[in-house]
Amino acid sequence: MSLSEQLDKRPGLKKLIHWMLVPAHEARPRRWVSWFVNPFVHKRHRRSKVRRSARMDVLPFRQFSLGEWSVVESFSVVNNGVGDVHIGDRCTIGISSVVIGPVEIQSDVILAQHVVLSGLNHSYEDISQPIHNQPVTTAPIVIEAECWLGANVVVTAGVRIGRHSVVAGGSVVTKDVPPYSVVGGNPARILKQLNRETGNWERPAAL
Repeated sequence: MSLSEQLDKRPGLKKLIHWMLVPAHEARPRRWVSWFVNPFVHKRHRRSKVRRSARMDVLPFRQFSLGEWSVVESFSVVNNGVGDVHIGDRCTIGISSVVIGPVEIQSDVILAQHVVLSGLNHSYEDISQPIHNQPVTTAPIVIEAECWLGANVVVTAGVRIGRHSVVAGGSVVTKDVPPYSVVGGNPARILKQLNRETGNWERPAAL
């Protein structure tokens, strides 16, 4: 039986351990966790950078990795509290962007400024309870290699953005994006796709 399964059977102990890791009603781990636990649990390449003002709400009971030459820029937030976060090599997490797991960002991905990736949703159906007291649901977001997400893009839970795709600034992506596509709008729709036969980026016939 795994440690997590044992803790699930002892809710009092589980609550105590969670309090030791994270202050009540907060997402940021206690400083001792960031200093003395996370560096030995998470996989962060020595040639990666996390700017001093970035907020790393990463906890040891979920996975986090940051690849070679990748940068988490100033005022960004990375949170793995409800799902693993993996960021590949040579990625940029732009200024003031938010990444809430479960999220996989493959290599050579650019997130511009104020991009939000959230694999988390709140339940709301029980009107007798405040929404923040209701369970959360998760669905993984995957950003495949070589993608570029423009400023102020929002990607919702469960979406996969295919390789070498571009998301125009200000878009809200609620459905999967095929590889080698340019999408934009709210909700985002395909604006261009690569024609493999001609090598040209072409607009869909319906546009």
